[in-house]
Amino acid sequence: MSFDNAYEALADAHDDSRWAFGTGFEDPLSGMDTSVPPGVDGPTLAQYCLMLGDDALIMSHRLQEWCTNAPELEDEVAIANIGLDLLGQARLLLARAGKADGTGRSEDDYAFLRPEHEFRNVRLAELERGDFGQLIAVLLVFSTWRLALFQRLAASVDPVLGAIAEKGVKELTYHRDYAARWAVRLGDGTARSRERMRAGLDGIWPYVEELFTPHEIEVRVGVDPASVRAEFDDVLAQVFAPATLTPPEVAPRVGVAGRTGRDGVHTEAMGYLLAELQSVARALPGATW
Repeated sequence: MSFDNAYEALADAHDDSRWAFGTGFEDPLSGMDTSVPPGVDGPTLAQYCLMLGDDALIMSHRLQEWCTNAPELEDEVAIANIGLDLLGQARLLLARAGKADGTGRSEDDYAFLRPEHEFRNVRLAELERGDFGQLIAVLLVFSTWRLALFQRLAASVDPVLGAIAEKGVKELTYHRDYAARWAVRLGDGTARSRERMRAGLDGIWPYVEELFTPHEIEVRVGVDPASVRAEFDDVLAQVFAPATLTPPEVAPRVGVAGRTGRDGVHTEAMGYLLAELQSVARALPGATW
């Protein structure tokens, strides 16, 4: 069948003339047994899923800001695909949270209808978009840390969370490798590229310590992030050596009274990010299309 434009083709494929506006999405956990395993506290599991889901959602939003801004077309596609991978992880994890806490809230409820202080993502994911050197620094740190967590989380006592993590491992392996290759190219490239890679690491490094600071929810039902620090340091050392880089010597930003993103305390950038992310849902509450 021929179409006059791409929109008609998309609408026909989804049997919905309004597909491009967001209808037709199914529950990402459809068909799975989402009952909470015996011995696991549902609300606690939900809070942990929110932490991991918010990390992915907010990081994905930051990555989509690079569409039309990356240095080459190939990287436009790569960064967009990484963002889509993380958005997929966010959908699964936020949907799991709604099943685990018994509220039945959807992924959209969590993404679009929560205030800033209810988001539990690490602050590294929300930092305002900088230059390409900062992007690579953030992506290298974030994906290396998250991959180490997901590799262990695949054996979770919750089969749903374990399946989400197992799927995510394959995606995060690519994310880490993509960032590592660029870190080496920039760090061991020209004086200018090395300067920008170095500046990118310096700018985001104060937020690295937060990634490995255990929160009671993580310890109770998930993976203690402190347990992956050694692996994280080893991987980064393998990347930094050929990139002729070293870890920055900067003081960590510990948040307000020791409270960080996991406690709902965020940077100034988070409010602006959510204002954009949630603008349509806030302007038209309860609307369907």
